[in-house]
Amino acid sequence: MEGRMDARRLYEALDAGRRARDLSWRQLAEQAGVSPSLLSRMGNGQRPDLDGFIALVQWLGAPAEEFMVWPDGTARPGTQPALETQLALLLRARDDLSEADRNYLLDIVNATMRHIKADRRDS
Repeated sequence: MEGRMDARRLYEALDAGRRARDLSWRQLAEQAGVSPSLLSRMGNGQRPDLDGFIALVQWLGAPAEEFMVWPDGTARPGTQPALETQLALLLRARDDLSEADRNYLLDIVNATMRHIKADRRDS
């Protein structure tokens, strides 16, 4: 594979997720199952190893492709994932919502997307 990981983008996403959850870097490391020194090294521009990368994207609830740069400089190949897919990932990553709340919000998102797609077909 010729693509490369955008470590800076991953670190920035981790920082945003950490702040949104009101966590310290040490708490993030504990939750993600990585060492605090890995996060410190990433803050200094180093890339995580494969296991660390997987653990961190799982903690974020984001697809690994979000943090890939392809040979032509694009952030990801082809088209973006469907909006409802991206929103589902965000909702699934929230630990302040119950499973019932997540499913309720996903039902609303899916109903809204069906409505939008129907309106586009009718236009």
